[in-house]
Amino acid sequence: MIYKIAKLKHDRYIEDLCSKIEQEYDVLYTNVPVFSKRNKRRRVAEIDVLAVKENKYDVYEVKCSYRITKAKKQLKRIKRLLPRVTNSFFFCGESSSLEMVL
Repeated sequence: MIYKIAKLKHDRYIEDLCSKIEQEYDVLYTNVPVFSKRNKRRRVAEIDVLAVKENKYDVYEVKCSYRITKAKKQLKRIKRLLPRVTNSFFFCGESSSLEMVL
């Protein structure tokens, strides 16, 4: 018997984003955990998509609906934890819109 596990809507939106941006980067990582500097086992954030090209690191926060305020808060935390991040973006899966977040 073969069971198919249904993908969550969020995971489908991550795949949709990756297919749109894959040509622009050398490597794409999804669902990357970020751990605390003090307690290496404590997870403090998760990057939906980490895109790498040469020495450039971009992060993408994916939301099912247009919740840019929450996305900005999460991206701000990630940039604080990982200062090497060059750019951060918000992707709304419902509308397939992509915005750069400053």
